[in-house]
Amino acid sequence: MKETKTTNPELIQLIRYLKKQSREKDAGIWLTVAEHLSKSNRQRVAVNLSRINRYTQRGNTIVVPGKVLASGTLNHAVTVAAFSASEKAKEKLKAIKAKYLSIPELVEKNPKGSNVKIIR
Repeated sequence: MKETKTTNPELIQLIRYLKKQSREKDAGIWLTVAEHLSKSNRQRVAVNLSRINRYTQRGNTIVVPGKVLASGTLNHAVTVAAFSASEKAKEKLKAIKAKYLSIPELVEKNPKGSNVKIIR
């Protein structure tokens, strides 16, 4: 895996944290998320709420290795963890009682990453 070229200290710290958790907890999902976050800014994903709505069901837990955007609607409550989210997306998630977490918060709640989907 290539080292990240990003200068964002928060992102660099998150990538290192995810790699460490992947090794310690033997959870490959966190290594996969770290790999996606290591990509250049142009290749990093931006996921709209409509895509989350299309590929999830009520109660699912998902992780977005990038940014969540507010385009579209979400019809059911899910738990969304992402590197960042637009303010409008956070408002829409809050309106339907969906949870928005940072990726480290999700790792703390679910160290093994069981029943977590990656949406890209």
